[in-house]
Amino acid sequence: MSKLNAGAFEFVPGRPFVLPQKSQTPPSKPPLERPLPTEAPPPAPTITLNIGGSNPPAVPKPAPAPSTVPATAPQSKPVLPPTVSACTAPSRSSSPAPPTNKVFSTERAKTDTTSIAREVQAAADQEVLKDLFGDVKEHLNIVFIGHVDAGKSTLGGNLLYICGGVDKRTMEKYEKEAKEAGRETWYLSWALDSTPQERSKGKTVEVGRAYFETSSRRYTILDAPGHKTYVPSMISGAAQADVAILVISARKGEFETGFERGGQTREHVMLVKTAGVSKVVIVINKMDDSTVNWDKGRYTEIKDKLTPFVKSAGFNPKTDVTFIPVSGYTGQNLKDRVAKSICSWNDGPSFLEHMDHMPMVDRKVNAPLMMPVSEKYKDMGAIIVGKIESGHIRKGDSLTLMPNKCAVEVAAIYNEMEEEVPSAVCGDNVRVRLRGVEDEDISPGFVLTSPKSPVRAVRRFEAQLAILEHKNIICAGYSAVMHVHTLSEEVTLPALLHYFDKATGRKSKKPPQFAKKGQKVVALIETTLPICVERFVDYPQLGRFTLRDEGRTIAIGKITRLHDDRVDEVTEGVAHVSVTA
Repeated sequence: MSKLNAGAFEFVPGRPFVLPQKSQTPPSKPPLERPLPTEAPPPAPTITLNIGGSNPPAVPKPAPAPSTVPATAPQSKPVLPPTVSACTAPSRSSSPAPPTNKVFSTERAKTDTTSIAREVQAAADQEVLKDLFGDVKEHLNIVFIGHVDAGKSTLGGNLLYICGGVDKRTMEKYEKEAKEAGRETWYLSWALDSTPQERSKGKTVEVGRAYFETSSRRYTILDAPGHKTYVPSMISGAAQADVAILVISARKGEFETGFERGGQTREHVMLVKTAGVSKVVIVINKMDDSTVNWDKGRYTEIKDKLTPFVKSAGFNPKTDVTFIPVSGYTGQNLKDRVAKSICSWNDGPSFLEHMDHMPMVDRKVNAPLMMPVSEKYKDMGAIIVGKIESGHIRKGDSLTLMPNKCAVEVAAIYNEMEEEVPSAVCGDNVRVRLRGVEDEDISPGFVLTSPKSPVRAVRRFEAQLAILEHKNIICAGYSAVMHVHTLSEEVTLPALLHYFDKATGRKSKKPPQFAKKGQKVVALIETTLPICVERFVDYPQLGRFTLRDEGRTIAIGKITRLHDDRVDEVTEGVAHVSVTA
């Protein structure tokens, strides 16, 4: 007890410290006796050993090295040499230090958002570009536009025949049928005009689709109708295209008719620019006609008249526009260059040569998925057709169909040749079979999107409008039909917010009473049902639109601000709440 009391009296920490000191002193001596083991711990325990994967043999080598140190010890008996060697060891380990950071970066990245974003992008790049693309050729969507009877369908049909998209036997069958119907020269257009109505009248009504390949690229042809009655379907075709082929008839009288005020050439160029097409190839067709005979004067006259107009529509004549003389019916200058004996003045490439070497359109492969629905039908489940505007899609993906916020699963993906493929990327025109939704619940204009960052669905938004043509003034309360990506929806303009001063280009502070032809205004636009749109700055393809009324294009515009419908959603949710006491 006395011992215990004494221990307690002398302060408890004092006693216990005496005992450990005795136990600690023996281990403290060994490190002094054997300096070699003390050198091994200082270089950073096991990490140095792990980093030098090839160094484990080198670690025992230091053991003999110290044995040599004693030999040189007479020169430096103090403890300095060991410390120097210890310092050199860390300096060596400091060089492999960066690899340690790389090795453990994934663990640190769990809290680092920028590195997570980099990892995701790198993963997407590797998966998409290697697995999906592989050796697949680049893909371009081209839309044929122009006035009625400019030769769009004939040109497209001949391209298919030349590139093997349609075999010789089928073409001979079309030729025979066309001869019997008294439409001998129309047989090439029948490759794209498939319905009896289109074949009998010689007018394209719906956007025709076809597919062909060259040695370096894959192409999807979208044959748009030229008649002004069918402009809405032409807009939906242009919304899916990367490059526009403006077909101009060189025949005397036909070019003038198409280019005059009532012709469709002007409107089509404007609509194509609004639909987001950045490049235009102007094909001057029917150069073999008896009124032209590959005359350079006629070609130059058409080129000089079109250049200023195309420039005013927003295309740069030097970089975005190319003129190519062709004959769609005979196929001259389509694949092979026209012979010098026929056309001595033309030194440019043929049509397909130019298309194959054209700079490729930028694809947003790593962006969130956006696929506007252009068509839908039922075939063992709901099938949607459209062009992937951004991102990529794989079989088995869980996606969202907006604006209904319907969760769906990708059951199958089909390419232009109706072949099933495991995946598709931005720019591809595909058919997708969906699971989890009925055919009746889908409408053209819906957007298949990623659930992590879905497309916005709104009823009200602000937009900048350029009034192109209107016989009267436009006031608040005006209604028109809006065409945005593949959607056409009736809209009203509840308010005009600002107008742009032509002299200064600044917005007015006061709202204008009305807008007239040639003005630029900012207007509030309202729809009855939610529609899938985005700001022009974020997604140009989903943020530009046209307004049409009475069969004419009234205005083109871009969305600048979206008004959220969250208040409406909350009120709808509260309406279904029931409180029980």
